[in-house]
Amino acid sequence: MSHREQAAPRGREPACLLCRQSDADSDICGEKLFIHGFCAHENCLFFANNFPDRPVHRRGLWCLHSWEIRDVVSQAAEESCSICGQIGATIYCCRRHCDVSFHLPCARQGGCVTQFCRPFRAFCAAHRPQQAVEATPEPGTECLICMEPVEDRKTFNTMVCPACKNAWFHRDCIQGQALHAGYSSIQCPLCRNDDAFRKDLLTMGIRIPFRPPTWEDFNAFDELGDRHRRCDASECLFPGGRQEAEGQGPWELLLCSSCAAEGTLRHCSGLRDIITSWECDGCAGLGTVSSEDPELVALMKDSSDNSTDRETITCSTRNHHINTQATQSSLWNLPHRR
Repeated sequence: MSHREQAAPRGREPACLLCRQSDADSDICGEKLFIHGFCAHENCLFFANNFPDRPVHRRGLWCLHSWEIRDVVSQAAEESCSICGQIGATIYCCRRHCDVSFHLPCARQGGCVTQFCRPFRAFCAAHRPQQAVEATPEPGTECLICMEPVEDRKTFNTMVCPACKNAWFHRDCIQGQALHAGYSSIQCPLCRNDDAFRKDLLTMGIRIPFRPPTWEDFNAFDELGDRHRRCDASECLFPGGRQEAEGQGPWELLLCSSCAAEGTLRHCSGLRDIITSWECDGCAGLGTVSSEDPELVALMKDSSDNSTDRETITCSTRNHHINTQATQSSLWNLPHRR
């Protein structure tokens, strides 16, 4: 652990000295850091305007001197947030001659935009950037993420894809999507555009973490690489049990050539050594037989042909019987001659 980084104090959760909140959303404010005994959110430090040499990456935060952080905290104590009214506002609108200040957790509530990329600019509600694309949603348009209706025009809370101009979504919905997808996987839910879509989101103040998507965390898909390793025949004949197999011979395990989700030992399904492919009941629909066994395929074909012939004969006989009945009925209905 760095001499500048200290362990978090035990007991009560400490509050950030900049935003003055202990339970702020870590997805927006970032991780809490303890530097020179000061507790502050990572992104609160990035957006603070009072640093003489403003850090633009996390490594730069550890290079801050204690007096720099102390001065920023002291100045923040004199500034009140224009949204919540509490002291500790260290973020100012970057528009010249605008003196609006606010806390990072309050930005969303006040309609302010904070751009989570270098140089970490912030805008008040009056000077925030607008989407340049010209588009208006059709009546009844729904958010592609939550499927709830969007507003009838572009607003702070209603956004549109700049590429296709047809994908509409709520700000909170696309923010949640961006947090899960990460920088490498975020894209338009409709047209799949990534470059223009990503740049527009960053401009509009959507935070996109620089990490892989969350669905790749914790080895979530490791089981997809596991190979099926048991015999699923109705009666397994191997002395060692269904979970055991040999590399070749009668106890070699063959997996279904279609789904690979079921397997059988050669001897358990009567498969000879020349058979290299096998399909399970669910995929073949014909029992545990190989599609490459010419003898079994021929037998099944003959059986199918005979079944078709029988069906044809049955249908012909039935039609002949129906025609005969119709003829007899018409004869009975003819008038009798005297």
